[in-house]
Amino acid sequence: MKINVAYPESGTQKTFEIDDDKVVQRLTDKRISQDFEGALLGDKYEGYIFRITGGSDKQGFPMKQGVLVNSRVKLLLERGSSGYQSWRGRNGERNRKSVRGCIVGSDISVLNCVVVKKGAETIEGVTDVQKPRRLGPKRASHIKQLFDLTSEDDVRKFVIRRDVKGHSKAPKIQRLVTPVTRQRRRRRLAAIKQRRESTKAAREQYYAVVQKRAQTAVQRARAKAARQSIAQQKK
Repeated sequence: MKINVAYPESGTQKTFEIDDDKVVQRLTDKRISQDFEGALLGDKYEGYIFRITGGSDKQGFPMKQGVLVNSRVKLLLERGSSGYQSWRGRNGERNRKSVRGCIVGSDISVLNCVVVKKGAETIEGVTDVQKPRRLGPKRASHIKQLFDLTSEDDVRKFVIRRDVKGHSKAPKIQRLVTPVTRQRRRRRLAAIKQRRESTKAAREQYYAVVQKRAQTAVQRARAKAARQSIAQQKK
Protein backbone atom coordinates (compact mmCIF):
# COMPACT_ATOMS: atom_id res chain seq x y z
CA MET A 1 0.00 0.00 0.00
CA LYS A 2 1.07 3.56 -0.69
CA ILE A 3 0.26 6.50 1.57
CA ASN A 4 0.09 9.98 0.10
CA VAL A 5 0.77 12.45 2.93
CA ALA A 6 -0.08 16.14 2.40
CA TYR A 7 0.82 19.07 4.63
CA PRO A 8 -1.42 22.08 3.79
CA GLU A 9 0.58 24.57 5.87
CA SER A 10 3.66 24.18 3.66
CA GLY A 11 1.81 23.14 0.48
CA THR A 12 3.78 19.90 0.12
CA GLN A 13 2.89 16.25 -0.33
CA LYS A 14 4.78 13.00 -0.73
CA THR A 15 3.97 9.35 -1.32
CA PHE A 16 5.45 6.65 0.89
CA GLU A 17 5.49 2.92 0.29
CA ILE A 18 4.36 0.66 3.14
CA ASP A 19 5.58 -2.92 2.87
CA ASP A 20 4.69 -4.05 6.39
CA ASP A 21 1.46 -6.05 6.39
CA LYS A 22 0.92 -5.34 10.09
CA VAL A 23 0.77 -1.59 9.42
CA VAL A 24 -1.72 -2.16 6.61
CA GLN A 25 -3.80 -4.32 8.93
CA ARG A 26 -3.88 -1.52 11.54
CA LEU A 27 -5.36 0.85 8.97
CA THR A 28 -8.07 -1.61 7.95
CA ASP A 29 -11.69 -0.68 8.81
CA LYS A 30 -10.86 3.01 9.17
CA ARG A 31 -13.02 5.47 7.26
CA ILE A 32 -12.67 8.71 5.34
CA SER A 33 -12.43 11.79 7.63
CA GLN A 34 -11.26 9.61 10.51
CA ASP A 35 -8.11 10.60 12.40
CA PHE A 36 -5.44 8.14 13.45
CA GLU A 37 -2.14 8.45 15.26
CA GLY A 38 1.07 8.41 13.29
CA ALA A 39 2.53 5.75 15.58
CA LEU A 40 0.48 3.21 13.63
CA LEU A 41 2.76 3.81 10.63
CA GLY A 42 6.05 3.67 12.52
CA ASP A 43 8.20 5.22 15.21
CA LYS A 44 9.35 8.13 13.04
CA TYR A 45 5.73 9.35 12.83
CA GLU A 46 5.36 9.46 16.63
CA GLY A 47 3.26 12.46 17.71
CA TYR A 48 1.69 12.99 14.30
CA ILE A 49 -2.05 12.82 13.72
CA PHE A 50 -3.24 12.04 10.20
CA ARG A 51 -6.71 12.33 8.69
CA ILE A 52 -7.88 10.09 5.87
CA THR A 53 -9.20 12.10 2.93
CA GLY A 54 -9.63 9.42 0.28
CA GLY A 55 -7.90 6.78 -1.77
CA SER A 56 -8.29 4.29 -4.55
CA ASP A 57 -8.11 0.54 -4.98
CA LYS A 58 -5.75 -1.48 -7.17
CA GLN A 59 -7.94 -0.97 -10.26
CA GLY A 60 -8.07 2.82 -9.76
CA PHE A 61 -11.66 3.19 -8.51
CA PRO A 62 -11.84 6.07 -6.00
CA MET A 63 -13.20 5.89 -2.47
CA LYS A 64 -16.49 7.76 -2.01
CA GLN A 65 -17.64 9.36 1.22
CA GLY A 66 -20.95 8.05 2.58
CA VAL A 67 -20.71 4.57 1.05
CA LEU A 68 -20.28 2.48 4.21
CA VAL A 69 -18.74 -0.63 2.68
CA ASN A 70 -15.17 -1.84 2.24
CA SER A 71 -15.74 -3.12 -1.28
CA ARG A 72 -16.70 -1.84 -4.70
CA VAL A 73 -20.34 -1.00 -5.48
CA LYS A 74 -22.27 0.44 -8.42
CA LEU A 75 -24.19 3.64 -7.77
CA LEU A 76 -26.40 5.92 -9.86
CA LEU A 77 -24.33 9.10 -9.91
CA GLU A 78 -24.89 12.60 -11.25
CA ARG A 79 -22.39 14.54 -13.33
CA GLY A 80 -19.68 16.23 -11.29
CA SER A 81 -19.80 13.88 -8.32
CA SER A 82 -16.77 11.82 -7.36
CA GLY A 83 -16.59 8.85 -9.71
CA TYR A 84 -18.45 10.57 -12.58
CA GLN A 85 -16.66 13.40 -14.36
CA SER A 86 -18.63 16.55 -15.12
CA TRP A 87 -17.64 16.70 -18.81
CA ARG A 88 -19.18 13.28 -19.49
CA GLY A 89 -22.83 12.82 -20.39
CA ARG A 90 -25.50 15.47 -20.79
CA ASN A 91 -27.23 17.88 -18.42
CA GLY A 92 -29.47 16.09 -15.96
CA GLU A 93 -28.16 12.68 -16.96
CA ARG A 94 -27.33 10.08 -14.32
CA ASN A 95 -25.20 7.04 -14.92
CA ARG A 96 -24.37 3.92 -12.95
CA LYS A 97 -20.70 3.94 -12.01
CA SER A 98 -18.47 1.70 -9.91
CA VAL A 99 -17.01 3.39 -6.82
CA ARG A 100 -15.13 2.20 -3.76
CA GLY A 101 -16.62 2.40 -0.28
CA CYS A 102 -15.26 4.82 2.30
CA ILE A 103 -13.97 2.05 4.59
CA VAL A 104 -10.33 1.07 4.18
CA GLY A 105 -9.85 -2.53 3.09
CA SER A 106 -7.03 -4.81 2.08
CA ASP A 107 -7.48 -4.00 -1.62
CA ILE A 108 -6.68 -0.29 -1.22
CA SER A 109 -3.66 0.67 -3.30
CA VAL A 110 -3.22 4.36 -2.40
CA LEU A 111 -4.48 6.06 0.77
CA ASN A 112 -4.58 9.86 0.90
CA CYS A 113 -3.92 11.51 4.27
CA VAL A 114 -3.52 15.03 5.61
CA VAL A 115 -1.32 16.06 8.54
CA VAL A 116 -3.61 17.39 11.27
CA LYS A 117 -1.01 17.64 14.03
CA LYS A 118 2.74 17.82 13.57
CA GLY A 119 4.99 15.60 15.63
CA ALA A 120 8.46 16.08 17.07
CA GLU A 121 10.43 14.74 14.10
CA THR A 122 10.19 16.15 10.60
CA ILE A 123 9.06 14.14 7.60
CA GLU A 124 11.51 14.46 4.75
CA GLY A 125 10.00 16.29 1.82
CA VAL A 126 6.78 17.13 3.68
CA THR A 127 7.26 19.13 6.88
CA ASP A 128 10.89 20.22 6.42
CA VAL A 129 10.34 22.31 3.27
CA GLN A 130 8.12 25.21 2.24
CA LYS A 131 6.46 25.28 -1.15
CA PRO A 132 4.81 28.67 -1.70
CA ARG A 133 1.75 29.07 -3.87
CA ARG A 134 2.78 29.54 -7.47
CA LEU A 135 -0.44 31.31 -8.46
CA GLY A 136 -2.57 33.62 -6.35
CA PRO A 137 -6.32 34.19 -6.48
CA LYS A 138 -7.78 36.06 -9.44
CA ARG A 139 -11.24 37.02 -8.23
CA ALA A 140 -11.43 40.35 -6.40
CA SER A 141 -13.46 38.96 -3.50
CA HIS A 142 -10.95 36.12 -3.00
CA ILE A 143 -8.06 38.60 -2.93
CA LYS A 144 -9.94 40.66 -0.31
CA GLN A 145 -10.51 37.54 1.74
CA LEU A 146 -6.85 36.48 1.50
CA PHE A 147 -5.43 39.85 2.64
CA ASP A 148 -8.40 40.84 4.85
CA LEU A 149 -9.15 43.98 2.82
CA THR A 150 -12.07 46.37 3.05
CA SER A 151 -14.12 47.93 0.29
CA GLU A 152 -12.00 51.11 0.48
CA ASP A 153 -8.72 49.27 -0.27
CA ASP A 154 -7.41 49.02 -3.82
CA VAL A 155 -7.37 45.33 -4.75
CA ARG A 156 -4.98 45.93 -7.67
CA LYS A 157 -2.12 46.66 -5.28
CA PHE A 158 -2.40 43.24 -3.61
CA VAL A 159 -2.27 40.97 -6.67
CA ILE A 160 0.31 38.21 -6.32
CA ARG A 161 2.91 38.69 -9.05
CA ARG A 162 5.47 36.17 -10.29
CA ASP A 163 8.69 36.53 -12.24
CA VAL A 164 8.74 35.05 -15.72
CA LYS A 165 11.91 35.37 -17.81
CA GLY A 166 13.06 38.59 -16.23
CA HIS A 167 9.73 40.41 -15.95
CA SER A 168 6.86 40.19 -13.51
CA LYS A 169 3.50 38.82 -14.48
CA ALA A 170 0.13 39.24 -12.76
CA PRO A 171 -3.28 37.75 -13.51
CA LYS A 172 -6.22 39.81 -14.70
CA ILE A 173 -8.49 40.51 -11.75
CA GLN A 174 -11.96 39.09 -12.25
CA ARG A 175 -15.13 40.87 -11.06
CA LEU A 176 -13.17 44.01 -10.22
CA VAL A 177 -15.39 46.95 -9.26
CA THR A 178 -13.91 50.27 -10.42
CA PRO A 179 -15.40 53.75 -11.04
CA VAL A 180 -15.62 52.86 -14.73
CA THR A 181 -17.65 49.73 -14.02
CA ARG A 182 -19.91 51.70 -11.69
CA GLN A 183 -20.41 54.33 -14.39
CA ARG A 184 -21.25 51.64 -16.95
CA ARG A 185 -23.70 50.08 -14.54
CA ARG A 186 -25.39 53.44 -13.94
CA ARG A 187 -25.54 54.04 -17.69
CA ARG A 188 -27.01 50.60 -18.28
CA LEU A 189 -29.63 51.04 -15.57
CA ALA A 190 -30.47 54.52 -16.87
CA ALA A 191 -30.95 53.10 -20.38
CA ILE A 192 -33.22 50.38 -19.02
CA LYS A 193 -35.23 52.99 -17.10
CA GLN A 194 -35.49 55.21 -20.18
CA ARG A 195 -36.68 52.31 -22.34
CA ARG A 196 -39.24 51.40 -19.71
CA GLU A 197 -40.55 54.97 -19.53
CA SER A 198 -40.65 55.34 -23.33
CA THR A 199 -42.48 52.03 -23.64
CA LYS A 200 -44.98 53.14 -21.01
CA ALA A 201 -45.55 56.46 -22.78
CA ALA A 202 -45.99 54.72 -26.15
CA ARG A 203 -48.45 52.28 -24.58
CA GLU A 204 -50.49 55.11 -23.05
CA GLN A 205 -50.49 56.96 -26.38
CA TYR A 206 -51.61 53.83 -28.21
CA TYR A 207 -54.47 53.15 -25.79
CA ALA A 208 -55.54 56.82 -26.02
CA VAL A 209 -55.73 56.54 -29.82
CA VAL A 210 -57.67 53.26 -29.54
CA GLN A 211 -60.09 54.81 -27.05
CA LYS A 212 -60.57 57.90 -29.28
CA ARG A 213 -61.29 55.72 -32.31
CA ALA A 214 -63.74 53.66 -30.30
CA GLN A 215 -65.56 56.79 -29.16
CA THR A 216 -65.63 58.09 -32.74
CA ALA A 217 -67.04 54.78 -33.93
CA VAL A 218 -69.74 54.91 -31.24
CA GLN A 219 -70.65 58.47 -32.20
CA ARG A 220 -70.88 57.51 -35.87
CA ALA A 221 -73.09 54.54 -35.04
CA ARG A 222 -75.39 56.72 -32.94
CA ALA A 223 -75.60 59.37 -35.67
CA LYS A 224 -76.39 56.70 -38.25
CA ALA A 225 -79.09 55.24 -36.04
CA ALA A 226 -80.56 58.70 -35.49
CA ARG A 227 -80.70 59.40 -39.23
CA GLN A 228 -82.35 56.08 -39.86
CA SER A 229 -84.98 56.72 -37.20
CA ILE A 230 -85.74 60.19 -38.63
CA ALA A 231 -86.08 58.72 -42.12
CA GLN A 232 -88.52 56.10 -40.87
CA GLN A 233 -90.60 58.76 -39.10
CA LYS A 234 -90.91 60.83 -42.34
CA LYS A 235 -92.23 57.80 -44.17
